Amino acid sequence: MPKSAKVGRMTDLRNELGPLAGLVGTWRGDKGQDKAPSDKRGTQDNVYREEIVFEQLGPIQNHEQNLHVLRYSTKAWRLGEPGTFHEELGYWSWEPTTQEVLRCFLIPRGISLIAGGKAERDATGFKLMAQRGSCTFGICVNPFLDREFQIVSYEMTLKILSPDSFAYAQDTVLQLPGRKDLFHHTDTNTLFRVS
Repeated sequence: MPKSAKVGRMTDLRNELGPLAGLVGTWRGDKGQDKAPSDKRGTQDNVYREEIVFEQLGPIQNHEQNLHVLRYSTKAWRLGEPGTFHEELGYWSWEPTTQEVLRCFLIPRGISLIAGGKAERDATGFKLMAQRGSCTFGICVNPFLDREFQIVSYEMTLKILSPDSFAYAQDTVLQLPGRKDLFHHTDTNTLFRVS
């Protein structure tokens, strides 16, 4: 594709998807860092590789609300292991009128989450948050997870570094049984465009 066509397409995406425009495509990164509770409720540190695919879906009209949407899927593998240890399916949306970014996703272990934050059309980064008990940006889990790994809050920061790379950091704050302190389950990675 000629350079001028690429620039034109990016301008079109920016008009349609705002701060999500730079995410359209397939991305991979193999330097992920995961700090998670171990089976014995200590801490385990994992290095992982990941693939994320973002596809433009919208816009979607919801009465007066006009959402510009990406469908996405994520798969992550611990380095040296053949099977995935984490998967997600969901949607990222941007609403121009309110300048809200929404991330709605499902994890097969029994987690459903909607996180949100503000971002202007030309933003190259944003923060999304969700809280236990919120009916708007909230968290829903299965009974086992609520008992053993109760999610108190979730926060994600995303930064587009260049047209071909982005980084994220997320902190899932957990209340584990028998502990007074909160556990910060963190994940970070930098991903690079492959298409």
